[in-house]
Amino acid sequence: MPIIKSAKKRVRTAEKAAIRNSKTKRTLKTALKAFHRAVTGGEKTTATHAAIQSNIDKAAKKGLIHRNKAARQKAQVARVAKDAANAKPVKKAPAKKPAAGKKPVAAKKPAVKKAVAKKPAAKK
Repeated sequence: MPIIKSAKKRVRTAEKAAIRNSKTKRTLKTALKAFHRAVTGGEKTTATHAAIQSNIDKAAKKGLIHRNKAARQKAQVARVAKDAANAKPVKKAPAKKPAAGKKPVAAKKPAVKKAVAKKPAAKK
């Protein structure tokens, strides 16, 4: 146990910060697990997606996770949410086949500009 008054205060402050940090980390982990459970279960992900981004931002702001890690996690969550929203079975249109009697049209080459010849300079 420290003897100096400021050291005692730092111990108390560190304990408070440790409790707050562990609570924030636990909230973030729980939100991530709930989001992934919702995605795999096929539930609506709009509300959980917003909650996750909020939790990630809070953790990054408090310095619990690096800001680049926070950005990466938010991008991954957004991608998963978008894929889950677009995962509905969509009937694809059949691909068009070219007509049997026609040849494929060849691409035209771009026109080449001719350089204009310069007039010789007049002698004095």
